[in-house]
Amino acid sequence: MKVEDFDFDLPESLIAQSPLEKRDYSKMLVMEKETGKITHKHFYDITKYLKKGDVLVLNETKVLPARIIGAKFKTNAKIELLLLKELKKDVWETLTKPARKIKVGDIVIFSEDLKAICLEEKEEGIRIFELVYEGILIEILERLGTMPLPPYIKERLSDKDRYQTVYAKEIGSAAAPTAGLHFTKEILEILTNNGVLIIPITLHVGLGTFRPVSTTNVEEHHMHSETYHITLDAANKLNEAVNNNKKIIAVGTTSIRTLESNFNDGKFTPGIFDTNIFIYPGYKFKVVNELITNFHLPKSSLIMLVSAFSKKEYIINAYQEAINNKYRFFSFGDAMYIKLKEDFK
Repeated sequence: MKVEDFDFDLPESLIAQSPLEKRDYSKMLVMEKETGKITHKHFYDITKYLKKGDVLVLNETKVLPARIIGAKFKTNAKIELLLLKELKKDVWETLTKPARKIKVGDIVIFSEDLKAICLEEKEEGIRIFELVYEGILIEILERLGTMPLPPYIKERLSDKDRYQTVYAKEIGSAAAPTAGLHFTKEILEILTNNGVLIIPITLHVGLGTFRPVSTTNVEEHHMHSETYHITLDAANKLNEAVNNNKKIIAVGTTSIRTLESNFNDGKFTPGIFDTNIFIYPGYKFKVVNELITNFHLPKSSLIMLVSAFSKKEYIINAYQEAINNKYRFFSFGDAMYIKLKEDFK
C-alpha cells in the first residue's frame, strides 16, 4: 500500500487559519460508513443524530503551552523546544530546532528560573532534556511558552483557549485533539439530557499523531508512542456498553486509537499505558462504531486511519466533496461524521 494513494489536491485557501466565532457552527459532512452516501449539515446538528443509549467517548487531554524558545549556553544560539512527552519526573522527550546544534550535555537557558540539559540524542530531531527550574513548571510554561499551533497555521491565535476543547482537563498534550473543538458546553448538556452517555478518556497527543509519514510504503511507517489513561469508572462504563451492544462513537482519531489499543480479550482495562498503534486500511475495528473527526492532511497517518474506518474510495470522494463545497480543513476546520446506515438523514 503506497502513501501516494492517500494524496489529494487541496487549495491553500481552504486551510483554516483561525477558529470560527461559534465552535458548533462549523460545517459537518455526514457520511454513511457502509455506502459512502453524503449529506451536508452543521455541527450543531449532531444532537439530532446521537440517541438515548449511545456512548460518546471524548479525549479530555489539555494542551501544554509547550513551545519554548531559549538560548544555548555559551554560544547564545537560538534553540526551540517542543515538549512532547514527560518520560519521568522533569525528563522530557522534545522536538528540537535546530537539533544539529544540540549534543548531550548542552544547556539551553530559557529564563532565570528555567533551563534544560540535553541527556540523549535521538533521530528525527528528537532530544531528551531534563528541565531544571525553580517554582511550578506549568506556571513557568504559562508565562514563557506558546501554544504549539501546527506550521500550516500562519495567523496568530488571539484567544489561546480556542485551541483547547471546552472539556479539556488533563494537561499534557503537544497538540489539541481537534475533532473535539466543535463541541460546546450547551451541546454536551443537550446530549446528556437526551440520554447519551459521555465517557472521558485521556490520550496525550505527541509526535505519534502529527508526525508526517516519510516512507513510501504505508506498512513501513513507525508511529511514535503516546501515553493514554482510562480510569476505572470509564473502563467499567465502556465494558457495560460493549456487553449491552451500545453504539460507541469516538470523538477524534486519538479517542479511537485509545479505545482500539486498550480493548483486548473482550474488555477494557483501567490504567496508564503507552500505545504506538498505527491504523490503516485492512485494520479490523474491535469496538468503535462511529467516528467524529476533522479533515486531515494529505498522506498523513490520520487520513489513513479514517480510510480504514470506511473505504478509502469513500473517504477520498468525501474529501473531494468537501473541497467542492468549500469546507475548511485541518485543525480549525470543519467536521466529518462517519456513521452507521441506521437513521441516516
